[in-house]
Amino acid sequence: MDSSNLNSLPEESLEEELEQPPQRNEAPLPSAYASVPLRPPSQSSLQKYSPLDWLGYFDEEKDISIPDSNDVFHVYMAGTEGPVVFCLHGGGYSGLSFTLSAGKIKEKARVVAMDLRGHGKSSSENDLDLSVEVIVCVQTMCNDVLAVIKEMYGESPPAIVLVGHSMGGSVAVHVAAKKTLRTLAGLVVVDVVEGTAMASLIHMQKILSSRVQHFSSIEKAIEWSVKGGALRNIDSARVSIPSTLKYDDSKKCYVHRARLVETEQYWRGWYEGLSDIFLSCPVPKVLLLAGTDRLDRSLTIGQMQGKFQMVVVRHTGHAIQEDSPEEFATLILNFISRNRIGPQGVEIPGLRRPLQSHSQQ
Repeated sequence: MDSSNLNSLPEESLEEELEQPPQRNEAPLPSAYASVPLRPPSQSSLQKYSPLDWLGYFDEEKDISIPDSNDVFHVYMAGTEGPVVFCLHGGGYSGLSFTLSAGKIKEKARVVAMDLRGHGKSSSENDLDLSVEVIVCVQTMCNDVLAVIKEMYGESPPAIVLVGHSMGGSVAVHVAAKKTLRTLAGLVVVDVVEGTAMASLIHMQKILSSRVQHFSSIEKAIEWSVKGGALRNIDSARVSIPSTLKYDDSKKCYVHRARLVETEQYWRGWYEGLSDIFLSCPVPKVLLLAGTDRLDRSLTIGQMQGKFQMVVVRHTGHAIQEDSPEEFATLILNFISRNRIGPQGVEIPGLRRPLQSHSQQ
């Protein structure tokens, strides 16, 4: 969820301005943020914000059916060699959030980007169950990830580096902390910190409900995402935004695919205790941040003790992997190289004996 970048969402003030009546003899100005465009978009606008195909970045897509359920998870795949960089997107995004970076990562590693429950092209028996953890039980989204990995690779998966952005970062941390994924070789968390996220939750319902809900075209939605500051890379937006929408036949317009407003009961569970759980994960780990003011006390102490690497990626918004895909891909590949993570993984204490509890030395 875009909880760490709340100040960059200007939809509410813009909509207030749109509600003001025009002065006499003055035509109202068109706006990309209006629910209904006041005039058809120009041809140049259609071209600038037209959708882009993911082919050329990812190599293929698959539907992964989970046995004994009606759940089908959509994944995008790239690369043929090396460890698997398994990517989990944030709330309201999709697997295509990692498209541009996958085009570079696949040169030295495999990439799998999954549409999480209630997002993208995935379908499930309950799209609103976005639970992560309750007491000691791994809950729905963690089970989804583990089930997809098992269906894709069987009982002998290759080395896996979990990469999670925002909400997906929480899922990645909880999966890693369980120590049940025997070949887990690394953990990359993108722009989510417990303290900032928890403090932001009080504002999220207002942010989500005040954003533009309806789009007359996909081009308008892409334009809105860029001009509103949610994404800063037009090409990435052109690939990823269409997958975050669905067409509403009754309203004759496009709406947001993920019904995040209806999942509020799970938000606190995504982030509560996240810092200590992250620090407990017995694998090499790196935290990528868009700003330096987001470390809470546990992470500050953990960084001083050398328990994880932190990298601040400047001049990006919340979606680092979309705003700076080349730099993001380079950071992922450097992480793999520095920790000598090969196709079969590395010998890391705690991973070969998953029933025992170990901490990273």
